[in-house]
Amino acid sequence: MAISYIHLFILSFVSISRFLEISKAGAESELVADLLTLQSQSESGVIHLDDRTVSKFITSTKTPRPYSLLIFFDAILLHDKSDLRLPVLVHDFALVASSFIANHNGSNTKLFFCDLEFRESQSSFKLFDVNALPNIYLVGPDAESLKDDTEQMEQSGFTRLTESLVEFIESRTQLTVGPIHHPPIISKKQMVLIIGFLLIWSPFAARKIVAGETMFHNPRIWLSGAIFVYFFSVSGAMHIIIRKMPMFLMDREDPNKLIFFYRGTGIQLGLEGFMVGFLYTIVGLLLAVVTHVLVYVKDLKTKRIGMLFSIFVSFWAVKQVIFLDNWKTGYAIHGFWPSRWN
Repeated sequence: MAISYIHLFILSFVSISRFLEISKAGAESELVADLLTLQSQSESGVIHLDDRTVSKFITSTKTPRPYSLLIFFDAILLHDKSDLRLPVLVHDFALVASSFIANHNGSNTKLFFCDLEFRESQSSFKLFDVNALPNIYLVGPDAESLKDDTEQMEQSGFTRLTESLVEFIESRTQLTVGPIHHPPIISKKQMVLIIGFLLIWSPFAARKIVAGETMFHNPRIWLSGAIFVYFFSVSGAMHIIIRKMPMFLMDREDPNKLIFFYRGTGIQLGLEGFMVGFLYTIVGLLLAVVTHVLVYVKDLKTKRIGMLFSIFVSFWAVKQVIFLDNWKTGYAIHGFWPSRWN
């Protein structure tokens, strides 16, 4: 009789455990289905969360969850702050999200891209202990405390968010993002209009070229263009454009103070690059004056004064560039005498 009770107890325990497992699996699949539905309703694939959905998909769900959530913290009120670059970061985050979904044919259920807006989700901001923007957090399957168990993306990664976000995802989740699908610069309709305009304008342009009446026949245009290309290259303008670097930053400790020079490697602000480009351009122009103007001056005294002026100004400009590099990187440049001079 006792054996029958033991068998009945074991059978009941196994049945209840199995029922709970089935119920949990059903609840998890239902949450994943809800996330996929919200993802399909978003144009970029980024799921918009609020305090209610944070509770539904994170805080009220037992761990381990069958998914991870990558959350971008946003505040529409701060979109006009140029130093934060929130609209640009929102666009880059959505670009990575849409590319990730497209590369996985929309069948991925391991990682979902989400965003939280401050006015709608102040309680959730407090749960994550987010006090500054921009911020991105990864909520893993085993994360219970949103303050201690989540992984935060480093602030340095926001200077080139697309590449840094891909590295962050692949290193933390072991998932492959795949290639980023950038939208075309010119749409098909714009391309048709441009081609039509060129076809209409080409006969008039050909007549001007044959007559030598275009601006490209003016040597001053070529001279100005050469100086611009030189300045464009030495100022790091391509880095500023590609990385979408701001011209300056707002000092977080003093909002009335602007930061034009950022100390540290990997970041170069726009005005900082233009200042270095201006110093290099001074040296280049003085070298051009020495080699193309002073050589034709007949007065020896004027020629010497021009040479000395060019040397001292060039030395000062290069010295400023070296000082800035030393200040930013901490690496000093030292001069050494040749050993045979000792």
